[in-house]
Amino acid sequence: MDAFKDRLSQRARDTSRPALAHQSRGRDLEPAEAALAAALMEIYRGGTHDFEAVAEALTERAVVAPRSGRTDWSVALLHEELAATNALLDAAYAEHGYGA
Repeated sequence: MDAFKDRLSQRARDTSRPALAHQSRGRDLEPAEAALAAALMEIYRGGTHDFEAVAEALTERAVVAPRSGRTDWSVALLHEELAATNALLDAAYAEHGYGA
């Protein structure tokens, strides 16, 4: 095991926040994933929270979907892209553990 990662995990437990002991990604975000995340944060920060409106905003901004490469966003595509990306991040975490 990695002593540094083990110490971070122990420190999270020591602060009575065990749920944070292994909160991390198993890999860095791909550029398209990071671009989607940044766009979503900007859209949400602007007060848009309705998924249909979020999809419309992503389409207007021509944000490229990380998995499909599409830019014609819909609620269904948003769900598919987020679910697929989350599954890939979960798999990377399962393979690589704490921290990318």
